[in-house]
Amino acid sequence: MQQKISPFLWFNGCAEDAVNFYTSVFAEATIGKTMRASKAGPGPEGSVLTIGFELFGRKFTAFNFPTDFKFTEAVSFVVDCKDQAEVDYYWDCLSEGGEPRDCGWIRDRFGVFWQITPTRLIELMTDSDPDVAARAATAMMTMQKIDIAALERAVQAG
Repeated sequence: MQQKISPFLWFNGCAEDAVNFYTSVFAEATIGKTMRASKAGPGPEGSVLTIGFELFGRKFTAFNFPTDFKFTEAVSFVVDCKDQAEVDYYWDCLSEGGEPRDCGWIRDRFGVFWQITPTRLIELMTDSDPDVAARAATAMMTMQKIDIAALERAVQAG
């Protein structure tokens, strides 16, 4: 089935760099069609306007045009991680040149927000035992990068 809805990300002149970065970070990534400015514009003739790309089969479009618009935490991308090695990999890659935040969040070097989220965190925070869920949430709120072993210790300390 064709993806009917996809994110359209507006970058302030760095869309091509952002797409190259994201497609280098994620293993299942491709760069699609690039639209360039014509003689009529907008922007200098031949400059990149949009670039299509896919991450794990999900389509995105990067728009390249000067703007005062900024990305905010109101929209972020969740990276589901199966283990600590994946958490560490995505955290290290996406935070390089960016800004690590609390609770597994990162603002990357292009201003886009990511949540690096281990599957185990969600399992613990949705546990049928409310005390387990509360201990997991309390532990998570003390972290920037999520540490699965520390979550497990906090839950077991009960």
